Amino acid sequence: MNIDHSADEFRPRQIYEQVAERIRSSILSGAFPAGSRLPSERELAQRLGVSRPAVREAIGALQNLGLVVTRHGSGTYVTAQGGDAGDTQTPGGPSDFSPLSILDVRLLFEPALARRAARGGKRDAAAEEYLRRMSEVRDLSDPQQQALWSECDRLFHRQIALMGGDALWVRMADEIARSMDQPLWRRLCGDGICDPERIPLYVAEHRLIYEAIVTGDEDAAAFLVERHLQRVRKDISTRE
Repeated sequence: MNIDHSADEFRPRQIYEQVAERIRSSILSGAFPAGSRLPSERELAQRLGVSRPAVREAIGALQNLGLVVTRHGSGTYVTAQGGDAGDTQTPGGPSDFSPLSILDVRLLFEPALARRAARGGKRDAAAEEYLRRMSEVRDLSDPQQQALWSECDRLFHRQIALMGGDALWVRMADEIARSMDQPLWRRLCGDGICDPERIPLYVAEHRLIYEAIVTGDEDAAAFLVERHLQRVRKDISTRE
């Protein structure tokens, strides 16, 4: 007997994956034909009996597959590709982690990480370079600038682990950094702060975190990281 040992085959499906499949099935059945506007996130959440953030993640996953496109201020529309998707659009391989699950883990881990880094109370050239490069971002609708932001954001938070000086904490931070490089995270994060006015706010929050760490203020560093992550969660969960 040949046994397929693929672990992903037995992985419980995340809520957003189930929601994405329900919406995709409606597209394939013709309930949402090519060019049509999907119901709002709020209405889809009510219809499917799930949270609005789960719908937002599902829409992001469908965007990454090219089945829908979101126009800010207008809504989400089925693409021509979505209308003719067929079975060929079934995702393959391991799915991205839910961005909100990633944030749940980060809210538990990163305030403690910032406290640890603040015990050293030293400036860090790499962290300062990531802050400088983030401050140069102006337009997250530009794919190159969005990629720059995503890279600097995740590497800045990873650098905090390096500032703490413990190999195990760095390894844990590496796993989080990898999850923040997944397409679904990049999609929701980019969409959540696409307003140019949000970028300076995010840069300022990162700078405050860094200054609290290098001045050795453990309480402030932990508090500022938590507040920053709560803002990220709100922005990627509720923007219509």
